[in-house]
Amino acid sequence: MVALVLPRLLDVRAAARRSSAVTWRNVDTLGTAYWLVLVSGFLEPVFYLFSIGVGVGALVGDFTLPDGRVVSYATFVAPALLASSAMTGALAETTFNFFGKMKYLKLYDGVIATPVQPFEIALGELAWAMLRGSLYSAAFLVVMVTMDLTTVARAATALPAALLVGFAFGALGMTVATLMRSWQDFDLLGSAQFTLFLFSGTFVPAQAYPDVLRWVVEVTPLYRAVHLIRGAALGTGGGGWLVDVLYLVGLTVLCLVVASRRTSRLLYR
Repeated sequence: MVALVLPRLLDVRAAARRSSAVTWRNVDTLGTAYWLVLVSGFLEPVFYLFSIGVGVGALVGDFTLPDGRVVSYATFVAPALLASSAMTGALAETTFNFFGKMKYLKLYDGVIATPVQPFEIALGELAWAMLRGSLYSAAFLVVMVTMDLTTVARAATALPAALLVGFAFGALGMTVATLMRSWQDFDLLGSAQFTLFLFSGTFVPAQAYPDVLRWVVEVTPLYRAVHLIRGAALGTGGGGWLVDVLYLVGLTVLCLVVASRRTSRLLYR
Protein backbone atom coordinates (compact mmCIF):
# COMPACT_ATOMS: atom_id res chain seq x y z
CA MET A 1 0.00 0.00 0.00
CA VAL A 2 2.80 2.43 0.94
CA ALA A 3 4.61 1.58 -2.29
CA LEU A 4 1.52 2.55 -4.28
CA VAL A 5 0.84 5.83 -2.45
CA LEU A 6 4.39 7.16 -2.02
CA PRO A 7 5.18 7.75 -5.74
CA ARG A 8 1.91 9.65 -6.12
CA LEU A 9 2.79 11.88 -3.17
CA LEU A 10 6.23 12.55 -4.61
CA ASP A 11 4.83 13.50 -8.03
CA VAL A 12 4.83 17.26 -7.51
CA ARG A 13 3.36 18.06 -10.91
CA ALA A 14 0.42 15.71 -10.44
CA ALA A 15 -0.15 16.96 -6.90
CA ALA A 16 -0.17 20.56 -8.14
CA ARG A 17 -2.69 19.64 -10.83
CA ARG A 18 -5.00 17.96 -8.33
CA SER A 19 -4.70 20.87 -5.89
CA SER A 20 -5.50 23.37 -8.63
CA ALA A 21 -8.58 21.33 -9.51
CA VAL A 22 -9.87 21.96 -5.97
CA THR A 23 -9.13 25.68 -6.38
CA TRP A 24 -10.85 26.02 -9.75
CA ARG A 25 -13.87 24.10 -8.50
CA ASN A 26 -14.42 27.02 -6.09
CA VAL A 27 -13.99 29.54 -8.91
CA ASP A 28 -16.54 27.72 -11.08
CA THR A 29 -19.18 27.82 -8.33
CA LEU A 30 -19.00 31.55 -7.64
CA GLY A 31 -22.34 33.32 -7.43
CA THR A 32 -23.51 36.93 -7.24
CA ALA A 33 -23.90 36.75 -3.46
CA TYR A 34 -20.27 35.75 -3.09
CA TRP A 35 -19.08 38.82 -4.97
CA LEU A 36 -21.08 40.95 -2.54
CA VAL A 37 -19.24 39.26 0.32
CA LEU A 38 -15.92 40.05 -1.38
CA VAL A 39 -16.84 43.72 -1.76
CA SER A 40 -17.92 43.98 1.88
CA GLY A 41 -14.68 42.36 2.99
CA PHE A 42 -12.69 45.00 1.14
CA LEU A 43 -14.76 47.93 2.43
CA GLU A 44 -14.37 47.01 6.11
CA PRO A 45 -10.68 47.97 6.46
CA VAL A 46 -11.25 51.04 4.29
CA PHE A 47 -13.96 52.23 6.68
CA TYR A 48 -11.61 51.60 9.63
CA LEU A 49 -8.92 53.60 7.86
CA PHE A 50 -11.16 56.61 7.36
CA SER A 51 -12.89 56.44 10.75
CA ILE A 52 -9.88 55.70 12.97
CA GLY A 53 -6.83 56.48 10.86
CA VAL A 54 -8.19 59.76 9.50
CA GLY A 55 -10.98 60.64 11.95
CA VAL A 56 -9.34 59.74 15.25
CA GLY A 57 -5.99 60.59 13.67
CA ALA A 58 -7.07 64.23 13.48
CA LEU A 59 -7.24 64.18 17.29
CA VAL A 60 -4.07 62.15 17.79
CA GLY A 61 -1.95 64.25 15.46
CA ASP A 62 1.41 63.21 14.08
CA PHE A 63 3.01 59.95 15.15
CA THR A 64 6.71 59.35 15.81
CA LEU A 65 8.12 56.06 14.48
CA PRO A 66 10.85 54.12 16.32
CA ASP A 67 13.46 55.46 13.85
CA GLY A 68 12.50 59.04 14.73
CA ARG A 69 10.51 59.85 11.60
CA VAL A 70 7.24 61.71 12.11
CA VAL A 71 4.23 60.50 10.09
CA SER A 72 0.50 60.95 10.23
CA TYR A 73 -1.51 58.55 12.39
CA ALA A 74 -3.27 57.24 9.27
CA THR A 75 0.13 56.33 7.81
CA PHE A 76 0.93 54.36 10.97
CA VAL A 77 -2.43 52.56 11.11
CA ALA A 78 -2.92 51.73 7.41
CA PRO A 79 -0.34 48.87 7.15
CA ALA A 80 -1.79 47.25 10.27
CA LEU A 81 -5.26 47.38 8.72
CA LEU A 82 -3.83 45.73 5.61
CA ALA A 83 -2.44 42.91 7.76
CA SER A 84 -5.78 42.58 9.57
CA SER A 85 -7.62 42.49 6.24
CA ALA A 86 -5.33 39.70 5.00
CA MET A 87 -6.01 37.79 8.21
CA THR A 88 -9.77 38.29 8.06
CA GLY A 89 -10.10 37.27 4.42
CA ALA A 90 -8.00 34.14 4.85
CA LEU A 91 -9.75 33.05 8.06
CA ALA A 92 -13.23 33.64 6.63
CA GLU A 93 -12.51 31.36 3.68
CA THR A 94 -10.65 28.61 5.51
CA THR A 95 -12.80 28.35 8.62
CA PHE A 96 -16.48 29.01 7.85
CA ASN A 97 -16.47 27.71 4.26
CA PHE A 98 -14.03 24.86 4.89
CA PHE A 99 -16.01 23.70 7.94
CA GLY A 100 -19.32 23.81 6.05
CA LYS A 101 -17.94 21.86 3.08
CA MET A 102 -16.42 19.20 5.30
CA LYS A 103 -19.02 18.70 8.02
CA TYR A 104 -22.38 19.55 6.41
CA LEU A 105 -22.06 19.55 2.63
CA LYS A 106 -19.83 16.44 2.78
CA LEU A 107 -18.07 17.79 -0.30
CA TYR A 108 -14.68 16.33 0.57
CA ASP A 109 -16.15 12.85 1.05
CA GLY A 110 -16.73 12.85 -2.70
CA VAL A 111 -13.39 14.50 -3.47
CA ILE A 112 -11.34 11.78 -1.76
CA ALA A 113 -13.11 9.18 -3.93
CA THR A 114 -10.92 10.64 -6.70
CA PRO A 115 -7.09 10.58 -6.72
CA VAL A 116 -7.07 13.86 -4.70
CA GLN A 117 -5.47 13.45 -1.27
CA PRO A 118 -6.33 15.40 1.94
CA PHE A 119 -3.06 17.37 1.75
CA GLU A 120 -3.95 18.40 -1.81
CA ILE A 121 -7.40 19.48 -0.63
CA ALA A 122 -5.71 21.68 1.98
CA LEU A 123 -3.36 23.19 -0.64
CA GLY A 124 -6.21 23.80 -3.07
CA GLU A 125 -8.40 25.49 -0.49
CA LEU A 126 -5.46 27.57 0.72
CA ALA A 127 -4.73 28.71 -2.83
CA TRP A 128 -8.39 29.69 -3.21
CA ALA A 129 -8.26 31.67 0.03
CA MET A 130 -5.17 33.44 -1.29
CA LEU A 131 -6.96 34.48 -4.47
CA ARG A 132 -9.47 36.24 -2.26
CA GLY A 133 -6.80 37.65 0.04
CA SER A 134 -4.68 38.97 -2.83
CA LEU A 135 -7.66 40.93 -4.17
CA TYR A 136 -8.17 42.55 -0.75
CA SER A 137 -4.49 43.34 -0.35
CA ALA A 138 -3.95 44.78 -3.82
CA ALA A 139 -7.08 46.95 -3.64
CA PHE A 140 -6.19 48.28 -0.17
CA LEU A 141 -2.65 49.09 -1.27
CA VAL A 142 -4.09 51.12 -4.16
CA VAL A 143 -6.09 53.09 -1.58
CA MET A 144 -2.95 53.63 0.51
CA VAL A 145 -0.95 54.88 -2.49
CA THR A 146 -3.83 57.14 -3.58
CA MET A 147 -3.98 58.68 -0.09
CA ASP A 148 -0.19 59.13 -0.10
CA LEU A 149 0.22 56.78 2.89
CA THR A 150 2.97 54.83 1.13
CA THR A 151 4.88 54.88 -2.14
CA VAL A 152 4.35 52.65 -5.17
CA ALA A 153 7.72 50.95 -4.60
CA ARG A 154 6.96 50.22 -0.96
CA ALA A 155 3.47 49.00 -1.88
CA ALA A 156 5.06 46.54 -4.31
CA THR A 157 7.15 45.23 -1.39
CA ALA A 158 4.19 45.11 0.98
CA LEU A 159 2.04 43.03 -1.41
CA PRO A 160 4.07 39.78 -1.16
CA ALA A 161 4.30 40.36 2.60
CA ALA A 162 0.49 40.54 2.74
CA LEU A 163 0.24 37.36 0.66
CA LEU A 164 2.52 35.56 3.13
CA VAL A 165 0.26 36.74 5.96
CA GLY A 166 -2.73 35.35 4.10
CA PHE A 167 -1.00 31.99 3.64
CA ALA A 168 -0.17 31.78 7.34
CA PHE A 169 -3.67 32.62 8.55
CA GLY A 170 -5.26 30.48 5.85
CA ALA A 171 -3.33 27.45 7.04
CA LEU A 172 -4.13 28.35 10.65
CA GLY A 173 -7.81 28.71 9.76
CA MET A 174 -7.99 25.24 8.21
CA THR A 175 -6.40 23.75 11.31
CA VAL A 176 -8.94 25.51 13.53
CA ALA A 177 -11.80 24.37 11.26
CA THR A 178 -10.83 20.72 11.70
CA LEU A 179 -11.06 21.16 15.49
CA MET A 180 -14.51 22.76 15.50
CA ARG A 181 -17.51 20.75 16.62
CA SER A 182 -20.42 23.04 15.67
CA TRP A 183 -21.27 26.50 14.36
CA GLN A 184 -21.30 27.82 17.94
CA ASP A 185 -17.52 27.47 18.03
CA PHE A 186 -17.32 30.36 15.58
CA ASP A 187 -18.29 32.68 18.43
CA LEU A 188 -15.00 31.79 20.13
CA LEU A 189 -13.11 32.29 16.88
CA GLY A 190 -14.69 35.71 16.39
CA SER A 191 -13.73 36.77 19.91
CA ALA A 192 -10.13 35.61 19.44
CA GLN A 193 -9.90 37.34 16.07
CA PHE A 194 -11.23 40.65 17.42
CA THR A 195 -8.85 40.47 20.39
CA LEU A 196 -5.92 40.03 18.03
CA PHE A 197 -7.18 42.95 15.96
CA LEU A 198 -7.22 45.27 18.97
CA PHE A 199 -4.03 44.19 20.73
CA SER A 200 -1.48 43.39 18.00
CA GLY A 201 0.09 46.79 17.57
CA THR A 202 -2.69 47.79 15.20
CA PHE A 203 -3.53 51.17 16.71
CA VAL A 204 -0.68 51.67 19.21
CA PRO A 205 2.87 50.27 19.21
CA ALA A 206 3.52 47.23 21.38
CA GLN A 207 5.99 49.31 23.40
CA ALA A 208 3.01 51.18 24.87
CA TYR A 209 1.89 48.08 26.80
CA PRO A 210 3.31 46.89 30.14
CA ASP A 211 6.34 44.63 29.70
CA VAL A 212 4.54 41.34 30.44
CA LEU A 213 1.66 42.12 28.08
CA ARG A 214 4.07 43.40 25.46
CA TRP A 215 5.88 40.07 25.25
CA VAL A 216 2.55 38.25 24.93
CA VAL A 217 1.52 40.60 22.12
CA GLU A 218 4.80 40.19 20.25
CA VAL A 219 4.49 36.40 19.97
CA THR A 220 1.03 36.51 18.38
CA PRO A 221 0.81 35.86 14.62
CA LEU A 222 -1.04 39.09 13.84
CA TYR A 223 1.61 41.18 15.56
CA ARG A 224 4.31 39.54 13.43
CA ALA A 225 2.14 40.22 10.37
CA VAL A 226 1.60 43.87 11.32
CA HIS A 227 5.30 44.33 12.07
CA LEU A 228 6.29 42.85 8.70
CA ILE A 229 3.83 44.82 6.56
CA ARG A 230 4.36 48.07 8.48
CA GLY A 231 8.10 47.76 7.96
CA ALA A 232 7.59 47.14 4.23
CA ALA A 233 5.05 49.93 3.74
CA LEU A 234 6.93 52.54 5.77
CA GLY A 235 10.49 51.44 5.07
CA THR A 236 11.27 50.79 8.74
CA GLY A 237 11.77 47.02 8.63
CA GLY A 238 15.54 46.87 8.96
CA GLY A 239 16.69 43.32 9.66
CA GLY A 240 13.65 42.52 11.80
CA TRP A 241 11.68 41.35 8.77
CA LEU A 242 13.60 38.06 8.75
CA VAL A 243 12.15 37.04 12.13
CA ASP A 244 8.65 37.88 10.90
CA VAL A 245 9.07 35.91 7.67
CA LEU A 246 10.50 32.85 9.43
CA TYR A 247 7.69 32.98 12.00
CA LEU A 248 4.96 33.15 9.34
CA VAL A 249 6.54 30.53 7.07
CA GLY A 250 6.96 28.18 10.02
CA LEU A 251 3.34 28.74 11.05
CA THR A 252 2.16 28.04 7.49
CA VAL A 253 4.07 24.77 7.18
CA LEU A 254 3.11 23.53 10.65
CA CYS A 255 -0.58 24.32 10.22
CA LEU A 256 -0.72 22.79 6.73
CA VAL A 257 0.69 19.53 8.07
CA VAL A 258 -1.71 19.50 11.03
CA ALA A 259 -4.70 20.49 8.86
CA SER A 260 -4.01 17.76 6.30
CA ARG A 261 -3.60 15.11 9.01
CA ARG A 262 -6.73 16.23 10.81
CA THR A 263 -8.68 16.32 7.54
CA SER A 264 -7.46 12.85 6.65
CA ARG A 265 -8.51 11.52 10.07
CA LEU A 266 -11.97 13.08 9.80
CA LEU A 267 -12.60 11.90 6.24
CA TYR A 268 -11.30 8.35 6.58
CA ARG A 269 -12.75 7.50 9.99
